[in-house]
Amino acid sequence: MSAPARPRILSGIQPSGKLHLGNYFGAIRQHIALQHEGSAYYFIADYHALTTLQDRQLFAEAVRDVALDYLALGLDPSAAVLWRQSDVPEVTELTWLLATVTGMGLLERGHSYKDKIARGITPRAGLFLYPVLMAADILAFESDLVPVGKDQVQHVEMTQDMAESFHAAYGCSVFVRPEARLAEGAAVVPGIDGQKMSKSYGNTIEIFASGKPLKKRVMSVVTDSLGVDDAKDPESCTIFQLYRLMASEAQTGEMAEHLRRGGYGYGDAKKELLAAIESTFAEARARRIELAADPDHVEDVLATGARRAREVARRVLGAAREAVGMRGRPIDA
Repeated sequence: MSAPARPRILSGIQPSGKLHLGNYFGAIRQHIALQHEGSAYYFIADYHALTTLQDRQLFAEAVRDVALDYLALGLDPSAAVLWRQSDVPEVTELTWLLATVTGMGLLERGHSYKDKIARGITPRAGLFLYPVLMAADILAFESDLVPVGKDQVQHVEMTQDMAESFHAAYGCSVFVRPEARLAEGAAVVPGIDGQKMSKSYGNTIEIFASGKPLKKRVMSVVTDSLGVDDAKDPESCTIFQLYRLMASEAQTGEMAEHLRRGGYGYGDAKKELLAAIESTFAEARARRIELAADPDHVEDVLATGARRAREVARRVLGAAREAVGMRGRPIDA
């Protein structure tokens, strides 16, 4: 009996700014671990980023930074496929095929769209159609599992709905049904203001910040007005919440005890948090410096990943084109 096929795991990383601790402990750490559990496909979602980032230079830098960060943090190109979304044009064609069978009501119910509009982002068509492009990202690569946080499960459910609508419209069975996988061990990471860490809130601590910029961010973590001698509750302390993501169990227990006992100020805790961040990412920071000095290697990784990804996407798009009555492949393919 042959061994069961390893599930295909797919996720996208949007290059909308410097990656931060929330990105790492909420997603990246899980992505790196999953590359050894299945057939891992990870793409840099540069088309998605255009809905919010429209500065040519910053955009190009953000795409490069995501590639550098993931490779430095442990993504293995021999174990996982990494590519730029825009290097696989089959996805955008599939987006249109899906859009023709997707109801407006489904998109209008999108939590992400409504949340971004509520935050004052201009309601452009690209933002509204974001879930269709995301569905194409997932379906084009025959994805079995899509690791997401609870707030993103709806995107996978919408993808399932679009695939079913396409199958019903054309009496076919082209797409693999994807399932959401809630990220195990993923953490909700507080920002320096105590809210969820997010680039949108400007409250992040960058993964690869160092020196004075890192110290400035850590020392900016908001605390209450309790003095050095006062007893403090670790569970309501943002410094402690961040520290225990990186510290050992013994170190975490020691800081908690210091806070509860008193005679230990927030400044002391911030110094320990700073040391923990420096230590946790020291090796990855050194690898990133090496990678940044060899841009041809990074580009080769992305180009190789795109070729591997396109092999799957072409097959899926060909089946979808045939289902609607088109040639299986464009004339120039």
